Amino acid sequence: MTATASEPSSTPLERDARLVNADHGKVRPGEIAIGVIIGRTSEFFDFFVYAIAAVLVFPQLVFPYVDALTGTLYSFGLFALAFVGRPIGTLLFTAIDRRHGRGVKLTISLFLLGGSTMAIALLPSHAQVGALSAWLLGFFRLCQGIALGGAWDGLPSLLSLNAPEKNRGWYAMIPQLGAPLGLLVASGLFAYFLALLTPQDFLSWGWRYPFFVALAINVVALFARLRLVATPEFERLFESRELQPSPPFQTMFAEWRTIVLGAFAPLASFALFHLVTVFPLSWVNLHSEGQLVRFLVIEGVGALLCFLAIMASGVIADRVGRRAVLGVSAVLIGAYSGFAPQLLNAGQLGEAIYMFGGFVLLGLAFGQSSGVVNSRFSPEHRYTGAAIVANSAWFIGAGFAPLVALFLASHLGLWSVGLYLLSGVACTLAALTLNKEWLRPNAPTRGLS
Repeated sequence: MTATASEPSSTPLERDARLVNADHGKVRPGEIAIGVIIGRTSEFFDFFVYAIAAVLVFPQLVFPYVDALTGTLYSFGLFALAFVGRPIGTLLFTAIDRRHGRGVKLTISLFLLGGSTMAIALLPSHAQVGALSAWLLGFFRLCQGIALGGAWDGLPSLLSLNAPEKNRGWYAMIPQLGAPLGLLVASGLFAYFLALLTPQDFLSWGWRYPFFVALAINVVALFARLRLVATPEFERLFESRELQPSPPFQTMFAEWRTIVLGAFAPLASFALFHLVTVFPLSWVNLHSEGQLVRFLVIEGVGALLCFLAIMASGVIADRVGRRAVLGVSAVLIGAYSGFAPQLLNAGQLGEAIYMFGGFVLLGLAFGQSSGVVNSRFSPEHRYTGAAIVANSAWFIGAGFAPLVALFLASHLGLWSVGLYLLSGVACTLAALTLNKEWLRPNAPTRGLS
């Protein structure tokens, strides 16, 4: 352990955070879980606020010179920039972590995330500044992605390593609860302003308020996470190299098999993630007049169903194993892909069946998709390897999903969206099949038990 790693410049900050730890510095898994949920909720709230605005606002505000479909496709192109920025953030903030400590890294990354999101709230329209509006939006979106790459704190790994052996499936699903919670708050805010304001007022200033909320949420998340990274448990695992950042390129060369499988194992759930949250909202916005508030309410109800399904995945995984849950849910998603997308053209009942069924399947699959191979990493590479796997999976499985799905549906029909989703299912099943044969034979197997 080098002096730089053991004595980071954020030590005073982390020492102050340690003073507020419960039970004389002993933090139980339940407390870690709360910190993880708060942190992930803040990240997903930022994510969904942008995603909803990418459908409802930016095509008119930033791309008014093209038709609605083309403007939405352009908006989804900028949406993908965050997933391009995440690996950049991992490289940049890993260096900050190694030189200046976890507290400094988290503080900078979360303020960058909240600041970038709030800056979007001040975005000028195309009518005001012309093409600069799109360039600014793309820059702020890229900054969001860089911040998300740097916001990796190792807390899911800390939670997993502190979880009781018989409850690993339950604790594995806890970080994923942030997604439905973030969607619930974001969709609720947009539904409220859409219902309250005229279309002109909403497009002029109403849409900006949810972005301002992001900074306050990120400040709360920062303190919740600093409190935990300053715990003796985190420090002990850091000192033993379990949660110590390693050079990213060194990690990729040493652990490339694990990274590849970890990136492809959750693709079924990651593809479905955007196909029940972002894409259907864009489809309804383009093809159903005056239905946005109703559909955002449906998304909120779907988020609650997803929350319950994620919790159920933890209970089921502890009985039959995480690998079985991932495999069976992937097969169910494959069956869903064969008929469900067409339901978006089957009226309100068809939309509800598509959304609610999709959210339940998403919860079951997504609940166990977090860190499915993290325990396979060698201790010195686990912290950085887990971040690389997460970035890779989101980039491959989700970053371009709304863009591809809307393009395919508009040019070929909704059936092609099902085919796209089926490709993610094939990747998940292939990764699960290869897992036992490809990874190091002497590696522990609890990650996919």
